[in-house]
Amino acid sequence: MRALTIEPEGVLAVREHPDPVPGVSEVLVRVRAAGMNPADLGQRMGLYPAPYGSPPDIPGLDLAGEVIARGPYARRFSVGDRVMAVVGGGAQAELMAVHERQLMPVPDALSWEQAGGFPEVFVTAHDALVAQAAVRPGERVLVNGAAGGVGIAGVQIASAAGAEVVASVRSPGTRDAVVALGAAVAIDPSEIAGHGPYDVVLELVGASNVESDLRALNLSGRIVVIGASPETREATIDLAVLGAKRATIRGSTLRSRPFEDKASAMRAVEREVLPLVAAGRILVPVAATFPLADAAAAYESFVQRGKLGKIVLLP
Repeated sequence: MRALTIEPEGVLAVREHPDPVPGVSEVLVRVRAAGMNPADLGQRMGLYPAPYGSPPDIPGLDLAGEVIARGPYARRFSVGDRVMAVVGGGAQAELMAVHERQLMPVPDALSWEQAGGFPEVFVTAHDALVAQAAVRPGERVLVNGAAGGVGIAGVQIASAAGAEVVASVRSPGTRDAVVALGAAVAIDPSEIAGHGPYDVVLELVGASNVESDLRALNLSGRIVVIGASPETREATIDLAVLGAKRATIRGSTLRSRPFEDKASAMRAVEREVLPLVAAGRILVPVAATFPLADAAAAYESFVQRGKLGKIVLLP
């Protein structure tokens, strides 16, 4: 099979690799689309290595494709089924062997490109907002970094849960689109304090926002921080404010979790989010698609500001 390969000095090249063979309870997926995520950039730079059991030199956390073979005891899906998954790495390739419990069915409402951009961001956002922050109808939710993949997912999931969503977006050109996806209002980050207080903050930008997030919280408010780059990982907070507000700050990452945790998170999305996708109530915006051969251009596009939605590779 062909796969995007990280070579020395972070050079990207499409190389031949042995075809994977599905093991016990695994299926072999012909990958039709693979979404890009910040973890791919970190892995390319040597800052975020793949977890044990995932290819160290093939990036990619989410994929969509059809089942072309089944390993021993794999029974959940049949050959020809459309499936999508969050994996620890290796998705930016033509083929991948995936445990059947990591897979979700692809609703008819999603194209391959949309399905390739769905799993990682929607599982991450749902886990943060529903499983961890326990968002409730009528609460006010701030999504910091709402135009990115997890941000777009978070806006829609919080809105579907009955919350009022305030979306913080740097690029003015994407604010109307974010409102159309379910935000009550889309604002510049400098306006966050004036639109508070908030019951839940989904923090996708980094440490620089955490202190202001805390000060803008309601009593018993919750902040969930998703990911942190090396330059945005250290925050200073006022413990007196934390205590006075009886606030909670949680951190979350999906890639390094144990298999059972990830499988459980995907089953929750399958139950609670996929029906909304099938009904057309949740959308998956795709900013651009690139063939695997143009992966270097895709990685350049990924870091550009002002885009809305996912960058997706088409192996």
